[in-house]
Amino acid sequence: IPTIRDIAAASGVSAATVSLVLNGKGEISEATRVRVLEAVSRLKYVPRTFRSRTSEVKETLRFLKIAKHGQTVNRDHSHFISDYIDGMSQEALRRGYALEVVSHDGETIASIAEAVAGAAGVSGVIALGTELSEEDIRLLQSVGAPIVFIDTFYDVVEANFVNMNNIDAVYKVLERFKSRGFSRVGFVASHVGTTNFKLRHDAYFRNMERLGLAVDPSLIISVESTFTGAHRGASDYLASGGKLAECYFCTNDIMALGFARALRENGIGIPQDVSLIGFDNLPMSATSDPPLTTIDVSKRKIGFHAVALLDDIITGAADLPCAKILVGADLVARSSG
Repeated sequence: IPTIRDIAAASGVSAATVSLVLNGKGEISEATRVRVLEAVSRLKYVPRTFRSRTSEVKETLRFLKIAKHGQTVNRDHSHFISDYIDGMSQEALRRGYALEVVSHDGETIASIAEAVAGAAGVSGVIALGTELSEEDIRLLQSVGAPIVFIDTFYDVVEANFVNMNNIDAVYKVLERFKSRGFSRVGFVASHVGTTNFKLRHDAYFRNMERLGLAVDPSLIISVESTFTGAHRGASDYLASGGKLAECYFCTNDIMALGFARALRENGIGIPQDVSLIGFDNLPMSATSDPPLTTIDVSKRKIGFHAVALLDDIITGAADLPCAKILVGADLVARSSG
């Protein structure tokens, strides 16, 4: 029976690091977590606590980390992907599965679907849907393997989704602005093709109406979703004499930080002149200047629910209807807004 020391030797890290990865603790890089989890999968390691329940690991679950264009699945967001993996890993091990992590960067969805179809010994798949279109979802579905998509959501697609509740999250942002007396609420949107960005865009309009706040289209800025792209887009907007709102909801933290830098370079104080709230609660948000108020959604909980749902699909005696699970959000109040 493989031990933690065996996993450590196979992945080139200390036994303490393996323990941290298996327990979802510590500031461990995504690359290290992936390496450890791959060793766990390869050696079919099962923690002692669970060995009484199962004498051997069931077949593998595969997590597909898919980056189509890399505008959102990139190094800036490696922390939230690590959190997804932590949640999946813990629940997979608890249920007697090994978790295999496979990265697909810049590959066609057809080639990924082909790889899934030819995968031996894989009981089910969890796919990172951040950059996937509706057509991509349908193509991966067509393979016929049990599959759950995380970090995306489509109302009318017959597939299994676990995602954050964007409507609820954006409501909390706008409600905070309104409670602080702001009425001219701007929005830093993105034209990058990501479903959660679109859902937050729609949630902004729906919740502005719900809260009785008037939308001023001239206070909506569209930028790229990388730090450099957001900074460049915001700088161009300010240089062209664009109007400024009293406060802005930013589609994610990276865009908020790029926007904040452009504001500071133009002598605009945060929060003295403009208040900002982001989305994702990335680690750098707490250490930015000023610290960024943001939305936190438990990525570990999303990973946990994805494995639980996938296991139900795999072990279900009868066909189950598709499930669409939305995880709630908390607003983390800091100095920026």
